[in-house]
Amino acid sequence: MEPNADIALIGLAVMGQNLILNMNDHGFVVVAYNRTVEKVDQFLGNEAKGTKVLGAHSVQEMVAQLKKPRRVMMLVKAGKPVDEFIEQLLPHLEAGDIIIDGGNSLFEDTNRRVKYVESKGLLYIGTGVSGGEEGARHGPSIMPGGSPKAWPHVKDIFQSVAAKVEDGTPCCDWVGEQGAGHYVKMVHNGIEYGDMQLICEAYNILKSGLSLSAPEMHDVFAE
Repeated sequence: MEPNADIALIGLAVMGQNLILNMNDHGFVVVAYNRTVEKVDQFLGNEAKGTKVLGAHSVQEMVAQLKKPRRVMMLVKAGKPVDEFIEQLLPHLEAGDIIIDGGNSLFEDTNRRVKYVESKGLLYIGTGVSGGEEGARHGPSIMPGGSPKAWPHVKDIFQSVAAKVEDGTPCCDWVGEQGAGHYVKMVHNGIEYGDMQLICEAYNILKSGLSLSAPEMHDVFAE
């Protein structure tokens, strides 16, 4: 059978499932794979029922369904699981294929992985994906970096599924080489946590300093 899938996605937690459904909505054929393969069948029988999403019960089966250059995206826990999946993928991929890490990896790890995967003749992208479960489903902000030659092969997919600003510009563009994408995501997270701290401190002043009730504080925050 002729391979007809545009991209594979490994990791069927809520973020992974929602990103797959988003890609499907935009006309891309996605292969879903999970280390616990029962999750693949559950996903295809429930959330992905009636879609064009394909399933795979092994890395080999997943790769066999992909058009070349093959694009494999991981949405798995940062750290050791990413390295383990890279090792599982390498024997089944060939020169020019692309491995994408969409998790919250440390940019220094992505620097290392780009060099390693490129030394095997493949391409590597480390990308921040922001917006949580809702963003993944309806339009995240995507921050890809890594092997520049990989960008033209994922640009259409990433920019199609990304959130759009009012003039239609996608919230996704190539950030730079090595771990640049994950570095930008780290800065983004730092700003986000700064915002959260600011909200907490404002809440504390309103509650402890001004003794406002919850409805009164709601009015202040709403304004």
